[in-house]
Amino acid sequence: MFDPLYVASGFGVGLLVGMTGVGGGSLMTPLLILLFGVHPSTAVGTDLLYAAATKTGGSLVHGWSRSVHWPAVLRLACGSIPASAVTLLVLWKLDLKSDSERSLVNLVLCFALLLTATSLIFRKSIMERYRGRLERVDDRTTAIATVITGIVLGVLVSISSVGAGAVGVTVLLLLYPRLPMVTIVGSDIAHAVPLTLVAGIGHWALGDVDWALMGVLLMGSLPGIIVGSYSATRVPETVLRLTLASVLFVVAGKIMFAELKLSSAFVTALAWTH
Repeated sequence: MFDPLYVASGFGVGLLVGMTGVGGGSLMTPLLILLFGVHPSTAVGTDLLYAAATKTGGSLVHGWSRSVHWPAVLRLACGSIPASAVTLLVLWKLDLKSDSERSLVNLVLCFALLLTATSLIFRKSIMERYRGRLERVDDRTTAIATVITGIVLGVLVSISSVGAGAVGVTVLLLLYPRLPMVTIVGSDIAHAVPLTLVAGIGHWALGDVDWALMGVLLMGSLPGIIVGSYSATRVPETVLRLTLASVLFVVAGKIMFAELKLSSAFVTALAWTH
């Protein structure tokens, strides 16, 4: 299923990921749902394995450059991997019908997109407000808070494939204020690899992965990430963040509107049958 539009979309998402460092899930999953009409569950499952593939390269580069704080990665994984496994088990046990599953994924996706957009816009003010206080927090409290963050990310990412990027970076900046930004980003990417891989394999077991689609997207996204990473220093970071946040707000609104429209149509149809 070679479609130039899929390749172009992969390149566009890869470009933005390379320029902003924000996970492709917040861009790719809504794109697959809204533009290509892919079922939300299939979009999430495919995107998770796509993210695992694209972020493995980034993780290796950061690891080689020694810009990964492994204690933070292990703490996040201690929360996120079990949370992901439990979330996928619950989804399998509930055996949600197609419409229920679509609604659940769409609603969690909207929440995750709004959370990501908010963290992009208010990251600086949040940092200024709380960083000083959090520098005085002891290591044990930081460790517990990191594991809890991992649990939240595990649930969010497993249902919507969104959250490990901007949200993860914002929380890590607060919990580890003494680490340089490059190490925060490297740690976030390193943690995203096992999480997206475990969640992606879980969705594959549930039958929610389109391998052909993933291959075509990777053809476009890998060159896009390289070009985006090279261009990142040439575009003002604030402009990038605000533009991306605006796009995510619009996308979340569009998915929510479509979901409400679908729900009202279902209620109307139900009323007619009675």
